[in-house]
Amino acid sequence: MGLSEDLADWTDWDLAAFMLGQALGLFEGMNFATDTKGSFWTDNPVGNGLHDALLALVTAGIIERREEEDEQFRWSSAAT
Repeated sequence: MGLSEDLADWTDWDLAAFMLGQALGLFEGMNFATDTKGSFWTDNPVGNGLHDALLALVTAGIIERREEEDEQFRWSSAAT
């Protein structure tokens, strides 16, 4: 499954960042909740960088972002 399928629906930012990391090969064989979630809720280069990459994909029109009620991302229909 690719990132476009992973982000087909609105997805909380931390899970979206994890999915992006998986697409890049960073979290192979790892579980979001038990192995990596803390990486997205602390100030560190990996979590910060993946969030920044999501925002760059928004700027490029590849994914969409909404901030209400929580920050979420989804694949943009314009990108397909």
